[in-house]
Amino acid sequence: MRMSFALTFRAAKGHWTVNLSQQCSRRSTGLFVPPSPPVDPQKVKELQRFITLSKRLLVMTGAGISTESGIPDYRSEKVGLYARTDRKPIQHGDFVRSAPVRQRYWARNFVGWPQFSSHQPNPAHWALSNWERLRKLHWLVTQNVDALHTKAGSQRLTELHGSMHRVLCLDCGERTPRGALQEHLEVLNPTWSAEAQGLAPDGDVFLTEEQVYSSYRFILTAREEKLPIAILNIGPTRSDNFACLKLDFCCGELLPLIDPH
Repeated sequence: MRMSFALTFRAAKGHWTVNLSQQCSRRSTGLFVPPSPPVDPQKVKELQRFITLSKRLLVMTGAGISTESGIPDYRSEKVGLYARTDRKPIQHGDFVRSAPVRQRYWARNFVGWPQFSSHQPNPAHWALSNWERLRKLHWLVTQNVDALHTKAGSQRLTELHGSMHRVLCLDCGERTPRGALQEHLEVLNPTWSAEAQGLAPDGDVFLTEEQVYSSYRFILTAREEKLPIAILNIGPTRSDNFACLKLDFCCGELLPLIDPH
């Protein structure tokens, strides 16, 4: 079985996939998290049943799962970067075509890296890692580049957009740890400094001087294959009509309540 077609995973009583998108934490990162109601015990039971019945569970995560770790997403109402600023991230096509764009990108990333790389997994990341360890989670697909799933110990993992912790040379294909590149940039630019404003989900920052490989196609495939879908997201998503279970709660509060056995 090819992991790139993870939605074909089979269960004894059907096919199962969970989509985890925007989550929240009331402990430390309210600035980046939309408001949500307290966890409903009845909804916990419904998700518990969904997880219990699954045999080979695919989980997909987006930028919202990392807001609890202090990394803002782009699209959350009122608190996402698009809601708080009119600045936009540098697009991949522009990066590849233009040397000045690449220079601007690395200047911004150089400033943002120390803060971005310091963020740690939150209870949602740890819960999913535990599900994998207990062989409940068969595979994890993330759109995030923050490596927080890896930091939490997840290994059965596909990073759709790669990872900010690894750098690939566009000319020779050499891979370099991002931390090592940071040290190299510091040597090359010993006197350069700038103030970082507005850390982004990709480690980009805005200095004071899309084409996205979306996991939505997995949801469409699940629908075509008639696979049950559960969505945990604060607010509506374009996939809601495809889900048999929609939950509007904080992932870091809800997932640890689920028994993965």
